[in-house]
Amino acid sequence: MDPVTLSVLASGLAGIAEEMGTLLVRSAYSSNIKERRDCSAALFDAAGRMVAQAAHVPVHLGAMYESVRAVAERGALPGDVWVLNDPFAGGNHLPDVTLVSPLATEGKIIAYAATRAHHSDMGGMRPGSMPADSREIYAEGLIIPPVRLVSGDEWQGDILELICANSRTPQLRRGDLRAQAAANRLAGTRLAELVERRGLAVVLEAFTEVLAYGERRARTMIAGLPDGRYTAVGEVEGDGVDDDDIPIRVTVTVAGDTLTVDFAGTSSAVPGNVNCPRAVTRSACCFALRVLLPDDVPANDGTYAPLEVLTEPGSLVDARRPSAVVAGNVETSQRIADIVLAALAQAVAARPEAARPKAGPPAQGQGTMNNLIIGGRGWTYYETLAGGQGASVRGPGPSGVHVGMTNTLNTPIEALELEYPMRVERYELDPTTSGTGRHRGGAGLVRSIRVLEPATLSVLTDRRRHAPQGAAGGGPGAMGRNEVDGVALAPKASLDLPAGAVVTIRTPGGGGWGRPDPS
Repeated sequence: MDPVTLSVLASGLAGIAEEMGTLLVRSAYSSNIKERRDCSAALFDAAGRMVAQAAHVPVHLGAMYESVRAVAERGALPGDVWVLNDPFAGGNHLPDVTLVSPLATEGKIIAYAATRAHHSDMGGMRPGSMPADSREIYAEGLIIPPVRLVSGDEWQGDILELICANSRTPQLRRGDLRAQAAANRLAGTRLAELVERRGLAVVLEAFTEVLAYGERRARTMIAGLPDGRYTAVGEVEGDGVDDDDIPIRVTVTVAGDTLTVDFAGTSSAVPGNVNCPRAVTRSACCFALRVLLPDDVPANDGTYAPLEVLTEPGSLVDARRPSAVVAGNVETSQRIADIVLAALAQAVAARPEAARPKAGPPAQGQGTMNNLIIGGRGWTYYETLAGGQGASVRGPGPSGVHVGMTNTLNTPIEALELEYPMRVERYELDPTTSGTGRHRGGAGLVRSIRVLEPATLSVLTDRRRHAPQGAAGGGPGAMGRNEVDGVALAPKASLDLPAGAVVTIRTPGGGGWGRPDPS
């Protein structure tokens, strides 16, 4: 396919995914999706390979291929919409609900549309379905294996009602699921229009060519790294059962135009909920690879074809049923991404000086999603809080942004106070959290919320004992801190709140880059 046609069709496919995401955000009922945009959309070919994605949430997108393949293996038909959230059958964690729709031309499936959205309550032992004290997945909410939610263009009312009956906020679940289904339906319409304009053969060729192009670009970048083994280590700060650090060890091997990430030496699965399904681990590795690629390289399964991920079954990064995993998706994934990037930074630094990129990997960002979950009777609030990004040779790190495996917005104060019995008493950047250096790291923030009625609190955080590190002589960012009425909490904690209690989350800053200018 000639380069101009390929560019046009690649943009057309990416445009379908972006429009799916826009429709989902504008149609959703819950503030978690319509305000925070905690959702993702992507397009897959008939073999279940991702050919286009919107610029949404990395931890969703790198793992969605397993959901599509799980649905395809079960005999999905045109006119179906399948729903699932089972982390051991293609999902991330239980609040992330995926809808997959086969897209057909003349009765033959040529593609799949998929949306994944974080639903603010899917049942379980605590409001918000993200308890810090779960010990097995059954305590974290309703488990949905791949099942038909729509069959022959007809909603399966019993499945929809079963899902809604297990949520503390059933009307929001019903509205959000219908918004996801509408986004998938739009993908079918737009793909059919593309086929009508360009012809089926050209569109199918575009699927293949887009994947091949992404793979060529990724292999070219990897081939520019020196062959060798690069090792990095890190930790997760406790699992909610024990507060001891949990080790993660990564060895990245560069061999020609291939990249192998081996987690040998990483901890076994733990009793708490920081365990990762393998799909989430792979997703974090894909993100780390994507960081090294130029902006114009498409993110698809071809781009990640040179990547091999090795894990030990039953380990922290390849957990098996019935391990609890709700925090593995949001916190351990961040640690994995940081550690793989640290190993890759060694490979970049090993290049001859003339061959090094003008801007290598930055200093570490906050490295946590700062998950805050508060709920009461009939309502659940969930938010990931922004912090500091690491500085780089290009300049200071951004302040008050989401870093790594998340890419969401904040909940506006007006929307929060309108929807929930809570009041925001403080929300500001904290410049003292920035790492020092020639270029300062981004600042973390402080958010204080007063609950106006009794509620349940869960926090799932990291970087409360180990600061984000600087680069090239830059200083570390400040560590985060969780408090209730001024009393410090563990990085992962759940407790009951009386009316009037004030929850304060102080998020970490980013590491600085370069030694400070002596002047």
